[in-house]
Amino acid sequence: MPLPELDSSVGHSFGLEFDGVVIKQITEVSGLKMEQDVIELKQNTADGKYAVKKLPGRPKAGEVTVTRGLTEDNSFETWIKSSRFGKMSDARKNGAIIVYDYEGQAIKRYQLVNAWPKSLEIGTLKAGDTSVLTEKLSITYESMEVE
Repeated sequence: MPLPELDSSVGHSFGLEFDGVVIKQITEVSGLKMEQDVIELKQNTADGKYAVKKLPGRPKAGEVTVTRGLTEDNSFETWIKSSRFGKMSDARKNGAIIVYDYEGQAIKRYQLVNAWPKSLEIGTLKAGDTSVLTEKLSITYESMEVE
């Protein structure tokens, strides 16, 4: 369900989809951005004044971190093992970060092209602590498209 014109969205819930498998228990997404280089063209104008013009350059690759509560699901570990052992044909995947509204309908998809896991971090393990254990997966990607 698309948002009505001029309405904003609340980040109610997020999902991660790769190979048709959707993980909806994502609690945080950070670092999601599209970026490109800036080229400075320094020149003299027709009347002899010095001018600097900025032009768009090459797109930059990105990196996003997704966080979820630690569960018995081992899909993050399986995926990162592929890249650690050099099986990049298995590790590189196209997928998406999905933003859902309060009714569970997808309102935005950030398509990640040639993404693979860079690191997996498990939250602090502390005896007697009552906070939720988390795992953070850092995913690097070559480009991003917004749907």
